[in-house]
Amino acid sequence: MNIGLIAHDSKKKLMQNFCIAYRGILCKHDLCATGTTGRLIEEVTNLSVRKFLAGHLGGAQQLAAQIEHNEIDLVIFLRDPITPKSHEPDVNNAVHLCDMYNIPLATNLATAELLIKSLDRGDLEWREMYR
Repeated sequence: MNIGLIAHDSKKKLMQNFCIAYRGILCKHDLCATGTTGRLIEEVTNLSVRKFLAGHLGGAQQLAAQIEHNEIDLVIFLRDPITPKSHEPDVNNAVHLCDMYNIPLATNLATAELLIKSLDRGDLEWREMYR
């Protein structure tokens, strides 16, 4: 499965820790991420991550395009609901596209853990039908 990873600046450490904790599951899948998030994940996990541009430089738009072309099966977007970002509309577009194209989306740690465990159990294999 193709997993998209995005994290606002204040959630990047949390994303790193999440990827460390679930490295055994994530290593079985293809990962892509906005630039800085992808680099930080690679540094601590040695997982291979296809990196787009940094989110504020168009990486969120690149990920959204992947969603729109049905090339992403699951998105984990650890977002900061308190501090608005200047490029928030770009990231919100990815959220909107997940809703439009029926892509499982986690925007917080609790939901991310539920989705990653579901992925490991095979509960998301229905996504294969969409490709």
